[in-house]
Amino acid sequence: MVVLNKIYTKTGDAGETALGNGARVAKHAMRVTAYGTSDELNSVLGLARLHADGEMDEQLSRIQNDLFDLGADLCVPDMERDAEAEYPPLRMVAEQVSRLEGEIDAMNARLEPLRSFILPGGSVLSAHLHHCRTVSRRAERLCVELATMEAVNPEAVKYLNRLSDWFFVAARIANDEGRADVLWIPGANR
Repeated sequence: MVVLNKIYTKTGDAGETALGNGARVAKHAMRVTAYGTSDELNSVLGLARLHADGEMDEQLSRIQNDLFDLGADLCVPDMERDAEAEYPPLRMVAEQVSRLEGEIDAMNARLEPLRSFILPGGSVLSAHLHHCRTVSRRAERLCVELATMEAVNPEAVKYLNRLSDWFFVAARIANDEGRADVLWIPGANR
């Protein structure tokens, strides 16, 4: 359990922060940028939840918890040392990816196939979910970039990839199961 008695520590005043293994790195380090973006996504998702209810809110709540797991995974480098760690770090697992896939399939079965690209918007919830989708894509790009420099759990990258798809399909569900989607009309304003 985490205990936070004091919120400010002053240890980051020189532009460095601690990773989950205690190593100090620059606050602009790619790993910090990657897990910081997953935190940003979680905040954007919190705004979306203000407009969700029922099953959708339950699913979004699970995703918010997963995003904390993702941040915990990303903030601890040195995956090759996981087995010898006294307290193995929390890592994303294939079951979290599979759960998203099952939910995507179930939501998508309720929708008519797309015959056009859609514009972000429609209902308030849909607009927020599209925002989540784009932040999720950015987090994924940052994790992929990080993986070119350091080891990254492949399940973390897969999770973000599926998550952006999840948000896309959920945004359609939030638009009256796709009936209120805003369709792109190519060249409409020429």
